[in-house]
Amino acid sequence: MTATSWDILLIGGASGVGKSRAAAQLAGEPGGSKGFVVEFDDVVSAVEAMTTAEHHPALHHFETIPDTARLTVDRVLALQVATARALEPAVLGVVRNRLTVDVPAVVEGDYLTPAAAAEAIREGRAAGRRVRAVFLHEQDPEQILANYTAREPESGEQRHRAQVSAAYSHWLADQAARHGLPVVECRPWDGLAGRVERALGQHEPVMSDPGRTLGP
Repeated sequence: MTATSWDILLIGGASGVGKSRAAAQLAGEPGGSKGFVVEFDDVVSAVEAMTTAEHHPALHHFETIPDTARLTVDRVLALQVATARALEPAVLGVVRNRLTVDVPAVVEGDYLTPAAAAEAIREGRAAGRRVRAVFLHEQDPEQILANYTAREPESGEQRHRAQVSAAYSHWLADQAARHGLPVVECRPWDGLAGRVERALGQHEPVMSDPGRTLGP
């Protein structure tokens, strides 16, 4: 189908680390068919719009918090991780749908967890399809802050948000390592798509999710 090592590629990572840019580059890889990009944030918005805090509290942790900057970084991180885990069935729903379509796809988003990615790879292998996953990592909150400032200048300084994002990036990287999934440093920006492909080539896909049931 393509000149790449995947049919469906999951790109996870914290907010502000460059996932959208990498997804666009990888979907349009030279020598292969133009891939389809799924922004999982759109799926998250749809799921939240169709559920309520009363019936699906794990999906609505932030609704009653008017200003997350008033919470500690660790507390916001815990809520973000809980939300990501609650959304794992939605990640698998997207992947299962893409497995029925003979078009390469890149799925990117903040709420893709390594556990969900590992399960998606297993299901893809069972279906005879090459599902792969990579997690982009940025450990410096100052760099994420600069990224936010460049992307959203009207929002002012978002230091607390950047600190949460850096902490979440570390959590994702640690979880990815547990599941045997590649982690790629975002910088330097030039050549990121090539580094992702090389990292995928150096990691054999995992077979299962060790030690935890998916979902809430």
